[in-house]
Amino acid sequence: MKIYTKTGDDGNTGLQGDFRIAKSHPRIIAYGTVDEVNAAIGVVLTNTLDVDISQILSQIQNELFLLGSDLSNQNLNDLKNRISLDMVEKLENAIDKFELELSPITNFILPGGNLAAAQIHQVRTIVRRAETLVVKLSDKDEINSNCIKYLNRLSDLMFVLGRLINKRNGIEDIIWKP
Repeated sequence: MKIYTKTGDDGNTGLQGDFRIAKSHPRIIAYGTVDEVNAAIGVVLTNTLDVDISQILSQIQNELFLLGSDLSNQNLNDLKNRISLDMVEKLENAIDKFELELSPITNFILPGGNLAAAQIHQVRTIVRRAETLVVKLSDKDEINSNCIKYLNRLSDLMFVLGRLINKRNGIEDIIWKP
């Protein structure tokens, strides 16, 4: 099977259920940005990371495929929504667990530290953009609302992981100095 189909040469692309929409549609832009998050996490995973961090990032990569699938589904009545509140709660539990290792925040933190932490902060910013685009899509089209919750928690988790990676590597938070 060839990778190219030529069916998108007119500027449209296919969704679940044989729907076709413009590649510039907010739905395509939203799940394309989720794909960008996934690729950025793949870059982070090329670093040497602690096992617990690698495992959760790998799990998130798989869940982001599900989230993209939910966003490519225009028919919410077909019961194919995959992102659940349970998945959101698992992110919350991970945040709570990892935060136990960190000191409370008393200042704004700048992205940076070691390479993996800086990359995680970059992932966080892409997640925030993805969340904004999914919210914008939800203003126009019906979506699985758990996708917004998931992305919101995911950006929080990325912030915590950035701090944690630095701490575990003996690097202090980089404090913003106005």
